[in-house]
Amino acid sequence: MGVIKGINLGVIFLMELAVLAAAGLWGFTFRPQLIWRLLLGLGGPAVLIVLWGMFGAPTASHKLHGAARVVFELGWFGTGVVALAAAGYLTRAVIFAVIGIVSKTLAVVWHQ
Repeated sequence: MGVIKGINLGVIFLMELAVLAAAGLWGFTFRPQLIWRLLLGLGGPAVLIVLWGMFGAPTASHKLHGAARVVFELGWFGTGVVALAAAGYLTRAVIFAVIGIVSKTLAVVWHQ
């Protein structure tokens, strides 16, 4: 069972990184003008990195717990789903959402 729990933590970590990639993908496809693509494609993930560092990381300066943590993670992973859908990858957005729901549910059940 320990191996499965470790795999689940790995999936969650990869999904956290995938949110950044999805935000960048959305930004680079948002507008045809280069300045908007650069601003949103690089700026979106940068803002998310700052938020994760402040509230979500294990060593966060303002680490969230309880309901606040749940809301933050819903927003975090929801951002990835919305970014994928907005970039035109609806099927991948749905798959990402399903994997996220299953993985985070298992993490809660297993107290990860």
